Amino acid sequence: MKILGISGSLRAGSWNTALLRTAAALMAGHELNIANIGDLPLMNQDLEQDGRFPAPVERLRAEILAADALLIATPEYNASIPAPLKNAIDWASRPANTLAGKPAAIIGASPGALGTARAQYPLRQTLGVLNVQLLGQPEVFIGGAAQKFTDGKLTDTATRDFLAKALESFAAFAARVRLP
Repeated sequence: MKILGISGSLRAGSWNTALLRTAAALMAGHELNIANIGDLPLMNQDLEQDGRFPAPVERLRAEILAADALLIATPEYNASIPAPLKNAIDWASRPANTLAGKPAAIIGASPGALGTARAQYPLRQTLGVLNVQLLGQPEVFIGGAAQKFTDGKLTDTATRDFLAKALESFAAFAARVRLP
């Protein structure tokens, strides 16, 4: 299965991007590539010309269309969805909505005790409106990220084991619901 990972963080040392790299290593037999959303312009319909989008947007939309499933790793900014991730979703959902029908899962890591719960719930609402087929359980909220990541790697064994099991559930779910 070809999976596109999207990290909501643009930070070089992002725990959420590291989480996607860990997921790629744990998902043997599947291809997981991480999208670049840092070069997307702010969503602005005036940038659409003759049915075309700016080049970085075209690239992201093509990557989404080519993927069998999406794995979104979101940090939590001010108890909600980070702006870069929301921007990417807004561009991806422009007609024709490239997200519609895609199986997806949301994961996230943050320094707080709640992990990224307060970002994931509004993200679920937004993706649901766009007809994304979301994995409901297990939910992956990794709190205390500073103690679980070392040098850009998820090193906490219990968290890695939990993530591996969650990714198995995601792969099985995506195989059941993905578009032909």
